[in-house]
Amino acid sequence: MKNYENIERISVQSIPLGSGSDQVILGTPNGDIECIYHSVGEPRGVIWVSGARGGFDGPSSGVYSKVSRELVSKGMNSLRLNYRFPGELDHCITDVLIAIRFLDCLGIDRIALVGHSFGGAVVIMAGIMTTQVKAVVALSSQTLGAQRVNELSPTPLLLVHGDNDRILPSSCSKQIYRWAGEPKELVIYRGSGHLLEECKEELHDLLKNWLVDKLD
Repeated sequence: MKNYENIERISVQSIPLGSGSDQVILGTPNGDIECIYHSVGEPRGVIWVSGARGGFDGPSSGVYSKVSRELVSKGMNSLRLNYRFPGELDHCITDVLIAIRFLDCLGIDRIALVGHSFGGAVVIMAGIMTTQVKAVVALSSQTLGAQRVNELSPTPLLLVHGDNDRILPSSCSKQIYRWAGEPKELVIYRGSGHLLEECKEELHDLLKNWLVDKLD
């Protein structure tokens, strides 16, 4: 087990962005974690993280932003997180743990994690390390950092990949699926690449429906 930062030592700043969302800055001794928060004041929430370069919107033409806004009508909060140190696995896991702590302090204790590419390993590891996480989604995930996925069980796991991914082949998600315990699901989209652009409508619907179902 790595030594992660003390997640109690954070400060919070919030700046309204309009349209029901806020910029939230989680201040830590090692830098600020920037987030976009869609709040509805209910006990369910989703934390969204991107790949090794970070960012807020995720793959598939900004599916994180779109689904986050739509989940508001389902009574679900969303926190889209940009890493402090993109590409550094331990730091990025810590960022997610800090975000979970932030939501938990707001009374949001049924949380799903969604990560793309490098972020798939991040959310799998963060899900193992917390009790508030009730579901995990890994999109086009790498295997590095995901080897302990069996410890996630019995938390539901959804793995999604395109069979035309030239950056991380679909065999990565298939391997994670073999490592994982139940309950687990694997969806392979034919003809889709790493960013899942070719299946964006199907992915949008899958994420929205799966997250609502698992956090219900």
